[in-house]
Amino acid sequence: MPGSAPEPRSPVVADADPIPPAGLSAVLAANRPQLVRFFTGRTGSVPEAEDVVQEIWLHVAEPMTGPIANPLAYLHRVGMNIVLDRVRAGGRRQRRDAGYVEVTTSVMGAEAIDDAPSAFDAAMGRERLDRLVAALSGPPEGAMRVFRRHRIDGASHAEIAAELGISRSAVEKHVAVALRHLRKALDD
Repeated sequence: MPGSAPEPRSPVVADADPIPPAGLSAVLAANRPQLVRFFTGRTGSVPEAEDVVQEIWLHVAEPMTGPIANPLAYLHRVGMNIVLDRVRAGGRRQRRDAGYVEVTTSVMGAEAIDDAPSAFDAAMGRERLDRLVAALSGPPEGAMRVFRRHRIDGASHAEIAAELGISRSAVEKHVAVALRHLRKALDD
């Protein structure tokens, strides 16, 4: 409207000529030491601050839709978003690691003890499992078939007897023969 006061501009846009996105790299290069100091104060670590500034470089390299009125403020905002993302990720990592440690260790006195089997115990377990698999696939064939149906597939004695056309007593005998065979194979 004629005679009305001009509409006020936001403080970020006031008195600043918009910078094209390509110019952000130059602004970042010129203000890199200041940004590293700023993010060192926020992260408490110079290497972490260097990483944040490096991520800002990566962010600035992405194509953008329009000009930016206050490039230094924009770079600070991008960096603070990166710092917040890192803090959140660190919190998630700590909770996940604490949960893992809680599940896999037990505490005796003031010392945490790993509940995972030793390398020797794990190797022995794999060897025992290999022997069990070999024993399950070996003779006696009929007894092993009945054993697999009962213990692995979960079929009842009556169901197996009906399927194979044998008595329940025969099913029980087959299971007993298979167990003796497996015990012998695993004890060797």
